[in-house]
Amino acid sequence: MPSWSSRGLRGSNLEELVNLTNDKYREKKLALIQKVPTPITPVEIDQSTRHITLAYFDQKSTVDYIGAVQGIPVCFDAKECKLDTFALNNIHEHQMKFMQDFEEQEGVAFFLINYTHRNIYYYMRFSEIKGYWERMEQGGRKSIRFDELDEKWFFKEKAGLFVPYLGMLQQDLEERG
Repeated sequence: MPSWSSRGLRGSNLEELVNLTNDKYREKKLALIQKVPTPITPVEIDQSTRHITLAYFDQKSTVDYIGAVQGIPVCFDAKECKLDTFALNNIHEHQMKFMQDFEEQEGVAFFLINYTHRNIYYYMRFSEIKGYWERMEQGGRKSIRFDELDEKWFFKEKAGLFVPYLGMLQQDLEERG
């Protein structure tokens, strides 16, 4: 079972930026996106501070975020990448299944990947990650190289919005027709 103390804070900087962006989107009535809490079982609690110091995840989580954008159901996961290769073991089979089911219900599923060393974000459509996932399952690469990514899905921070992904979502919707 994964331990919360060893893995729980990975990606927390990106998560905080996405949360702030989602707050702005909500204030402007553009979107209502919520962070999906991951249920945990506390194992150790520091009695002096009442803080959990060790815990285990109760169950497999689905995605990091879920909600609606102008009436369109969306779900996504936010990942940080410190290298030019994104390891597919950062994504779990149950997440892929959830996103597949979500898209079959006419929702939009995607990943936001922050390439921290390049200070750039990538909007990865579910159909794109599915292709890389299937390649891996067929014995191919277990990672995605930066140079494999399509330039038109990269984006950067904008004033007032830390992770302005709605523009990319709009582009995604336009391409879907």
